[in-house]
Amino acid sequence: MARRTISEQETLLWDAVMRDVQPLRRARSKPVTPVPDPTAAIAPPASAPARAPRLPPPWSPDPVAPPRPVVPSIGHRAPGLDDTSWRALSRGTMRVQRRLDLHGHRAQSAFERLHRFLLTAARDGVRCVEIVTGLGSGAEGGVLRRELPHWLDRPDLGPLILAVVHPHTRNQGSVRILLRRAGRPR
Repeated sequence: MARRTISEQETLLWDAVMRDVQPLRRARSKPVTPVPDPTAAIAPPASAPARAPRLPPPWSPDPVAPPRPVVPSIGHRAPGLDDTSWRALSRGTMRVQRRLDLHGHRAQSAFERLHRFLLTAARDGVRCVEIVTGLGSGAEGGVLRRELPHWLDRPDLGPLILAVVHPHTRNQGSVRILLRRAGRPR
């Protein structure tokens, strides 16, 4: 098999890719010389469209938006929740202050009611609410039961919620939500 020669363009591209690579171990070697920017050396064809601005990598944090608190999944304890409150909520002994029954509602109207209900409860300083979705007739439950965790994870509702549990292991058709106290840091 004959070897082919590598073009200057391929060499510049390789150097650009390898520019950010760090060795696993520090080997004593020659100092690395800076690599010229390959985009400056290669002129795009006249008919090529202008390049889009370079975006930051998706894993870098957004400097503008503060980190959002993680909404705990149903039945899992959230960090920052004290033992007494968690035991009372998970055992079903915490008193429910307000209840919302979503039986018979379509997904859109159920979401609108849930959204209004949680915002109002948080504004009024309510700590524990119960949302009844029903079991549903599907193998994985009804639409409302499947969508509820996604609704609770929204950026406008998630910061209000401290914990979510089923009131009983056999009752998967409702959840109890412990809301954060107003004015507490998130």
